[in-house]
Amino acid sequence: MAVAVAAAGASAGDGDGGGFELRGINHLALVCRDMERTVDFYTNVLGMPLVKTIELPAGMGQHFFFDCGGGDCLAFFWFPDAPDGVPGISAPAARPDQGDLTSAIGSMNHVAFDVAPEKIEEYRERLLAAGIACTGVANHDDSEWGISDDMHPGVFVRSIYFQDPDGILLEFACWMRSFTPDDVAHAPAKDAHLLAEPELAAEPVRA
Repeated sequence: MAVAVAAAGASAGDGDGGGFELRGINHLALVCRDMERTVDFYTNVLGMPLVKTIELPAGMGQHFFFDCGGGDCLAFFWFPDAPDGVPGISAPAARPDQGDLTSAIGSMNHVAFDVAPEKIEEYRERLLAAGIACTGVANHDDSEWGISDDMHPGVFVRSIYFQDPDGILLEFACWMRSFTPDDVAHAPAKDAHLLAEPELAAEPVRA
């Protein structure tokens, strides 16, 4: 299977994916327990303007949109009878420095917001000052464990991880270099269950 390579770098590309001229993420929709608490966190702690509110019909709940920069939005649903999330299934059980990053197939694992490289340390201090627990700054590279104690030319992104009031895993991330064809160096993994039971790999039903 051929894999397309964004040779021009992490921030380059025209979004042309097989005939669909994509322009990025319009919005990512998550689910919260308490919309008032969520609005307070994303507006007053992270500084995202609340730009649109929707009251869903028939008492179904609410749908609010926050401007997360770059023309993109982060959205939240509030459903009166939404079931509780299950750590380790619907989302990671903890931050990467505290536990397993695994979550279920089809889950939303975490949201990474793009920030300027020169701001990453300052933003960590601001989160801590606001009482938000977070990781140290991680230097992601291609070493065995994917993390370096020090900055070096091979570090491709730096980031910090923290959680919102519902335990949703968030990340501030900054690209440190452009990608090259050498950055696509691994064959995509194949699920062992699909190999053993080919019928599970059948094409999904399209409406």
